[in-house]
Amino acid sequence: MSECGVKEFKLRELLKIYNGTKYDHLNKGDIPLYGSGGLMSHVNEALYSGEAILLPRKGTLSNIMYVNESFWTVDTMYYAVVNDKLADAFYLYSYLSQLDLSNLDSGSTLPSMTKSAYESIIVKLPDLKIQKVVANFLCNIRKKMEINNQINQELEAMAKTLYDYWFVQFDFPDQNGKPYKSSGGKMVYHPELKREIPEGWGVEKLEKIANITMGQSPKGTSYNEVGEGMLFFQGSTDFGWRFPVARQYTTEPSRIAEEDDILLSVRAPVGTLNIADTRCCIGRGLAAINSKVGANSYIFNVMQDFKKLFDKMNSVGTTFGSITKDDLYSLQLVYPPNELLMRFDQSVKSFDREIKNRSRQNQGLTQLRDWLLPMLMNGQVKVE
Repeated sequence: MSECGVKEFKLRELLKIYNGTKYDHLNKGDIPLYGSGGLMSHVNEALYSGEAILLPRKGTLSNIMYVNESFWTVDTMYYAVVNDKLADAFYLYSYLSQLDLSNLDSGSTLPSMTKSAYESIIVKLPDLKIQKVVANFLCNIRKKMEINNQINQELEAMAKTLYDYWFVQFDFPDQNGKPYKSSGGKMVYHPELKREIPEGWGVEKLEKIANITMGQSPKGTSYNEVGEGMLFFQGSTDFGWRFPVARQYTTEPSRIAEEDDILLSVRAPVGTLNIADTRCCIGRGLAAINSKVGANSYIFNVMQDFKKLFDKMNSVGTTFGSITKDDLYSLQLVYPPNELLMRFDQSVKSFDREIKNRSRQNQGLTQLRDWLLPMLMNGQVKVE
């Protein structure tokens, strides 16, 4: 793709931009409702149906989205319909996603973009046929990543269902393979918890059942983003859906989290969780936790339950700016026999392994896409 095959357009020539609008008159439904932060909710009416590019008006200006469905956008988000005789919508979305829009920001306190600012952007496009070939390649990468994400969410939901069934409803398999509580398994009243738990179970503090490492930040002069030293996470800023996203490294690591350790945010938002998918250094915003008997899947679900507790306390006015080492160590939980924990972990181990594999595959696809995208756009690489 040579430069002579590329044409320049102002964005106003390639699409028509429409305002999002209020939605307080709408009821709940199955139509996605988008704002500049992403998917907000679902409603029962559509503002537009079809292929479109969503352009932030206020808020996160980098969060440009592509949709091909019925949708509603609020007033912090424009939606744009592309002239399909000049541009492929997914190609144009990919092109715009690369741009740094900060120099067009007209907001004083909140980042803002006007229609005219978007419309004035200069876009260089190859022939429409080439656009479609490139867009199809990029779209296939996106679809593969979406499938992986969907499978991962289903696997995590299956593991969570099993955890709730065994350790919340107490219907773990008894000696005869029947659900314990539902089959008349003996329950005993625990005065400290003020409720019944299965006979033989106890109550433990988190420090008794888990190894806990509180993070400590290395010297700021040791930080870099070029891969020198050990991967470093200061806090939950780099958290992903389950695994953190590599961004920063340190040449002077202090506190270490091992692969598969649970990473807990100990500063606002307290209780947010990820899992280390490789050995890494953790800063003062995190703690690393692992089971003393190798039952990490159980501990992960327990910490999710504590997150609900933190959120509930926040909702009634108690602010958790941080959680101290003593607070974390003294968290109490119902603790089943180790043999049952190991049975649970064995049951969900294949789920965890598949989630990690698919997440790593998506990391590789993201790196491939981000590496290829600028070269595809400027013609350095061709897709046949």
